[in-house]
Amino acid sequence: MFSAKLMFVRAGRSQDLALCDSYISKVDILKILVSANYKYIPSLDDILETAAVTRLRNQLLEAEYYQLAVEVSTKSGLDPSGVWHAWGMACLKAGCLTGAREKFFRCLKAPLDRNQLTLGPRLLQEIVQHLESTIRPALSMSVDEDMLASLAELEEALHELAPVDRMEVRAQHCGRYQECLYYLLTYGTHLSLISFYLRHDCLKEALTHLLSKECPEDVFLEGVLQPCLERGRLGVLQAQLETLDSTLESWGRYLISACQLLQRKGHYHTLYQLQQFMMDHVRAAMTCIRFFTHGAQSYLQLGEQQRWLVRAKEHLRTYLQEQQNRRKHSSSSTFRKKMSSSDVSRHMNTIELQLEVTRFLHRCEGSSPSKSAVTPAPSGNGSPPTLFGGSATKVDVACKVMLGGKNIEEGFGIAYRVIQDFQLEALAVYVRVGQRLVRQRQYQAVRQLLKCVGESGTATKGDCDTIVLSCVSVAERSPVDAKELESLILECKTPENKIKAYLQCSKLRAAYLLAVKLDVAKAGPLVQDVLQAAESSGDSVMQDICRQWLSEHQASRQRHSNNR
Repeated sequence: MFSAKLMFVRAGRSQDLALCDSYISKVDILKILVSANYKYIPSLDDILETAAVTRLRNQLLEAEYYQLAVEVSTKSGLDPSGVWHAWGMACLKAGCLTGAREKFFRCLKAPLDRNQLTLGPRLLQEIVQHLESTIRPALSMSVDEDMLASLAELEEALHELAPVDRMEVRAQHCGRYQECLYYLLTYGTHLSLISFYLRHDCLKEALTHLLSKECPEDVFLEGVLQPCLERGRLGVLQAQLETLDSTLESWGRYLISACQLLQRKGHYHTLYQLQQFMMDHVRAAMTCIRFFTHGAQSYLQLGEQQRWLVRAKEHLRTYLQEQQNRRKHSSSSTFRKKMSSSDVSRHMNTIELQLEVTRFLHRCEGSSPSKSAVTPAPSGNGSPPTLFGGSATKVDVACKVMLGGKNIEEGFGIAYRVIQDFQLEALAVYVRVGQRLVRQRQYQAVRQLLKCVGESGTATKGDCDTIVLSCVSVAERSPVDAKELESLILECKTPENKIKAYLQCSKLRAAYLLAVKLDVAKAGPLVQDVLQAAESSGDSVMQDICRQWLSEHQASRQRHSNNR
């Protein structure tokens, strides 16, 4: 072959040198097989193709000629990692742990990023799985001992081995455990090692590794939190976290991520348990408020859930006390939600007022189920409005309270407090309530509303007139309502607004008669308004009356001006 290479070089056929090298490697393979006394020696023609060499390599593996398989792979340019893999697994199954380490070193590599959320390469998982499945390696037994193997296994399963045997099993199990740790620490990701610890109830070791390596939050969530939740061991996890750091500061970012995960998945009861453990009272109070409102379709149901509001208030009160203690000792938490004392007090007042609203409406709806449908939920989802919503929702609460009692006066005090505490536009609330009452033909309730508004001490004379005008604008124009509307219009404080109200309900004669009683300067524009309404409605009689009055008083004003 060497002579052939020289001849190719002299002939300038350097491209054929590779062919010589190929033949040389194939001859070397045959030499290796002959030297090893391999039984089935192929001819040179049989192994000229790469596929044929691959088949030869596989045959060597099946026959457990691992060293030969490595040499054949190396000489032929095949990737030998598959051979080292098979050889390492054979050593592992034979209990030759040192030999297995040497072989796997040739085909395993440490991950570039140990924080990746995988359990490592498939081979590593296979190694660990085998080690975990082998409680103890097979002991060298005589024939008689082998016959009694099943009995020994039964005794071991019943935990009735002699003390010496139990120590031996424990040592062997410890060896397998340490071997798993070697592979995971050398070739595994943080997640693969932590998952291994969890499978063997070594929670402390898992958490210690997590903390010492500063693993990202996702590793904690997938490797620690979720397995503990699946096994119902959240309490055990909490206890271990507290044992390792009683302040929980080291675990802050992990706990916050856990809370966010639980919230995304809708596991609110577990979230609340974790928030209580964290002593994160502000967030725990928020979760309690969520429990109070969730799923309720009426204040009857909210009344059954008001215990959550009591708990929320207790959490905020505890937070205020802890804040005072922290100021004295100059200590603060980095992961618990912070809130100013004024904001906490404001939220506690909101909770207290919502409790009062809930008790009132729960009693009202309990005594009269029809009251639960007095005001539809603006959100369209059927849930009753609460003070934990926006300004529009708070207006809904004030209206619902006013309309929910036996009469307006019964709920006005609570509704007035809602308006004042949240600085709502009071007149908008009163107008909305008044219009709803008129649509239900509850004119007596409207008059009671006007009385309560007038006695509130903050309403102006114009507010009551605005309420009356808004009520008249939505009232039915039927003869049945005529007398009630007349009575309602009389509640207006100023004649100008009474005239506007008369015009709204097409009572032109009453508007005219009231207008002409005023002095001429005020009466003129108002009579003009009556005339325009008469023209719009086609009332010729009122048109003539208005024009005559305007003509006479215009002439009178003209004469008076000339005399001057």
